[in-house]
Amino acid sequence: MTDWHLLAAQAADDKLARDTVVLSVGDVLGITEFFVITSGGSKRQVKAIVNEVEAQVKTAGGPKPLRIEGIDTCSWVLMDFGEFIVHVFDEEVRAYYELERLWADRPTVEWKTAGTNAPRS
Repeated sequence: MTDWHLLAAQAADDKLARDTVVLSVGDVLGITEFFVITSGGSKRQVKAIVNEVEAQVKTAGGPKPLRIEGIDTCSWVLMDFGEFIVHVFDEEVRAYYELERLWADRPTVEWKTAGTNAPRS
């Protein structure tokens, strides 16, 4: 399996996304392997993060999203790539839903190598 979820996390980081977390959920959730959870400080930034994730994954030869939901409001955008799902929140909505707390028992995946912003291979 290709590490497209790591590339998605890095793409979000490239647009200055905040508190990006990658969770391994595949062994308890049959619909996907990973959640990438991140947030932006404004609706404009949320949209920029979504666009960057889609562009970088596509440019690298990765999958197209099967669907994107929430792009009309940009408060919580869900990008379903099949093997991973990217959740891009505005900060207020992220604080309200606390997905990391809901999935707190799932292991996090390191996606930055020490000293750089590059995804791990």
